Amino acid sequence: MTTRTAETGTRELERAWMERAVELATESVAGGGGPFGALIAKDGEIVALGNNRVTADLDPTAHAEVSAIRAACKKLGTFSLAGCTLVTSCEPCPMCLSSSLWARVDRIIYAADRHDAAVAGFDDRKFYDLFEKRPQEAWPLEIVHLDLPNRTQPFDAWIAKSDRIDY
Repeated sequence: MTTRTAETGTRELERAWMERAVELATESVAGGGGPFGALIAKDGEIVALGNNRVTADLDPTAHAEVSAIRAACKKLGTFSLAGCTLVTSCEPCPMCLSSSLWARVDRIIYAADRHDAAVAGFDDRKFYDLFEKRPQEAWPLEIVHLDLPNRTQPFDAWIAKSDRIDY
C-alpha cells in the first residue's frame, strides 16, 4: 500500500469516526443529554463511545469526552490511553482537554469549535480565557493555599510504596 493510499484510508476512517461522533451528539439530545458526542479509537477500531450526560445524570463532569475516556479505560483495562485517538463532535472544553492529557490520548479530532458551541448557548470561551489570560487573582472563585505541616504526607506514603504503579 502506498503512503498516499494509506493517508486516504486514514482520512476516510477518521471522517467515518467523526460522522459517528456527530450522530452520537444528535442522539444524545433526543435522549435527554447535551449535544455532544465522542469516541475513543485505537488501532483503527472504535473502543468506546460517550455522550454528554451532564443534565441527565446531574453530573457536571459527565461531558462526552470524559464519558468516552472512562468507558475506554474500563474496556482496555488501563488508565493510559496512549495510542488512542479521541474523536469528538465539538472542540473539547478545558476540562475535557485536561482529561485527555491525563489519559495520555495521542490525538484529538473535533468538528464544531468553541464558537459554534457558543451560538447554541454553550459558551465555554470564558473558561478558555480564564486559563489563557487571567491571573488567578482575577478568577471568579477564591483559591486558597492552606499550608499544613503534614501537607506532603500522602506524597511521602506514595514514594515509600514499593509496589506503586507510576503514571
